[in-house]
Amino acid sequence: MRVHVIAMGAAACLSFWQGGAARAEDASSWRELETKYIFGFTTGSGIGIEGEKEFTIDTIGRFGKRDGHYTATETKYEFEFTPSQFVQIEFGALGATHNIRGMTDLDDRNQVAFAGGFAEFRYLAIERTSNNPLSVTLAFEPNVRLIDETSGEHVHNYEFETAVNADLELMKNRLYAGFNLLYEPEYTQTLFGDTVREATVGGSAALSVRVLSNVVLGGEVWYLRHYDAVDLSAFTGDAVLLGPSLYIRFTPKMFMTAAWNAQVWGREIGNPVSLNLSEFQRQRARLKFAWEF
Repeated sequence: MRVHVIAMGAAACLSFWQGGAARAEDASSWRELETKYIFGFTTGSGIGIEGEKEFTIDTIGRFGKRDGHYTATETKYEFEFTPSQFVQIEFGALGATHNIRGMTDLDDRNQVAFAGGFAEFRYLAIERTSNNPLSVTLAFEPNVRLIDETSGEHVHNYEFETAVNADLELMKNRLYAGFNLLYEPEYTQTLFGDTVREATVGGSAALSVRVLSNVVLGGEVWYLRHYDAVDLSAFTGDAVLLGPSLYIRFTPKMFMTAAWNAQVWGREIGNPVSLNLSEFQRQRARLKFAWEF
């Protein structure tokens, strides 16, 4: 977490120095912003320009459980391209790290591993226009994992994330609101032959303001529910996560997104303790770098 905080602070200082001239500019003169990356963990509706390609390194870290020490990360090494103005395709590899010590129900582990692969298909269903500030994209992301996200154990995991990504331009080139709806069923087979079926559903709301032509600050809130069945028939608990976000465009072809969320409320069915640290984590952080070409 300290490394992430230092990196975010250094990048912000650099960006403010680079964007100093933008303070005197009128927001109406700024180039249009692609909203996909400006909300943190919430994904905006933007899909880029037709023919555009992009390489991204996107790391999500999860920190803290009920006891012991828990740190886990998953990194996407992603290639993205936009074959038409309404379709975006992404695919790539997954890498994972786990550092677990002294935790109930989880084995001690310190490892770095190749974790699997993924693809994502996005379709722009409603396009923003001068008369319509709303934009909506439908997304489907299948994942195949060889390493369990939580425990770090070797598994065969199949996840099928389906999402609605929407955003509103509240003030031209300046203020944006983002909204996500999520349904994420999973099927996991362990090395011992056990089969686990589960699902996560939820939604988010985010607000981001463009403080400079190349800097966007924001905040978001997530509500997530976990089920021990893909048909949502076995509810096990829920949680609310809240935190800030930062987007910086260093050059016309290179940018960074950073975000941090903390669990501020949660419950586990059948357990009176505060927070839900069985299905979710105390904190999570995101750091993404992208290069367009």
